Amino acid sequence: MRLKGNVALITGGNSGIGAATAKLFAVEGAAVTIVGRNESRGNKVLQEIQAAGGEALWIQCDARKANEVKRAVQWTRREFGRLDILFNNAGTILRKNVLDISEEEWDDQIAANLKSAFLFTKHALPIMIEQQRGVIINNGSGWGLVGGKDAVSYCASKAGLVNFTRALAIDHAAQGIRVNCVCPGDVDTPMMDDEAHQLKVTRAAHVAAGAKRPLGRIGAVEEIARAVLFLASEDSSYMTGAVLVVDGGGTAS
Repeated sequence: MRLKGNVALITGGNSGIGAATAKLFAVEGAAVTIVGRNESRGNKVLQEIQAAGGEALWIQCDARKANEVKRAVQWTRREFGRLDILFNNAGTILRKNVLDISEEEWDDQIAANLKSAFLFTKHALPIMIEQQRGVIINNGSGWGLVGGKDAVSYCASKAGLVNFTRALAIDHAAQGIRVNCVCPGDVDTPMMDDEAHQLKVTRAAHVAAGAKRPLGRIGAVEEIARAVLFLASEDSSYMTGAVLVVDGGGTAS
């Protein structure tokens, strides 16, 4: 068990990559706090972890709101006594260019994808610094490294996460904190369904478009979860400020 004795908090842990990561972390021995907005999905993940013999806590929380974030972090420490791993995974996608997006939509996308990571990191870091040990993983995107069509706010927010990662890594390495970023490509998640709806295309057509990469398919949530586990574990003990791309070769082509 690579995470035995660790406590992990996963934002957006009630579906997609977050849910797959929460389940994998629990299998690997971590106590897991699942944070998200959808209560029914959150409870489903919680029950699946507990049924498999894992230890988990579900907290309903809007990751864009500082008071709710602070409560979630404090609740995790009160329940488990420590916090070793933070996976800033919460996020949304809006498929609009700069002419079509409103100021309100821009602000909401930045808040969901970037501000949420800032808030959770701000409240989790003091616990990790006190422990002189901690790992923070941010969920970026291939589009945080290269541009994408009609997704200007999403690309900007994910690019911000990439450099947020590097800056944090520099600031807190001496305190025993490692900070890295995983950058997935298209992955089979509920977000893909929402994206297809926004683009007014069928899910099958959207998946087919996403599969136009060297490996010839989109990713599975379990594949991204395994990359996050690598960054969370001692297998990556000499990595900080790094960006791990898991996109089927999309950014290489």
